[in-house]
Amino acid sequence: MARRILMWLALAAVGVALILGAHASQAAKSDKEALIKDALSAAPPDVAKTAKVIDWDGKVLKEGSGAYTCYPTPAQARSKGKEPMCLDKTWLAWADAWVNKKPFKAGQVGIGYMLAGDTGSSNIDPYAEGPTNTNQWVVEGPHTMVIVPDVSQLEGLSADPNNGGAYLMWKGTPYVHIMVPVGKRPAAKK
Repeated sequence: MARRILMWLALAAVGVALILGAHASQAAKSDKEALIKDALSAAPPDVAKTAKVIDWDGKVLKEGSGAYTCYPTPAQARSKGKEPMCLDKTWLAWADAWVNKKPFKAGQVGIGYMLAGDTGSSNIDPYAEGPTNTNQWVVEGPHTMVIVPDVSQLEGLSADPNNGGAYLMWKGTPYVHIMVPVGKRPAAKK
């Protein structure tokens, strides 16, 4: 009798493990789909159709045949809002240089998309981690970003994020780029 009870308990444990495993697998698939949807929300529909999606650990979530690679909102930013991005090869090189604090010079024009907006960054300090009284913290709505190979072409463009149009971000650094708002900024949180 004890042997039969142990056998039934073992079978029940296997059944529970299979059920939990199936739920975990479904949850992982749902999480992956949510990350892909978030990442692709950064791009126009035609770009999103063919974009590759990679998470911030370098894991490919969706293969793509187009010129853009999209990233979901970084985990540390998700509690603040959305900030997915889609980058072309020039922007990918820029991002590598910025992350690794290396010099950068574009070989060609680069276009990046953040059509879901962002949770904020300094307009003057590429490595600021939060707003201060002096770092022009900007929470931007939907926007595109442009890199040019000849930064002298940027002379005369405004670096004021409140000028009502396009502006330079990180002027005077190797990471300078044009921010082009294409929608309203989110209302300031009080």
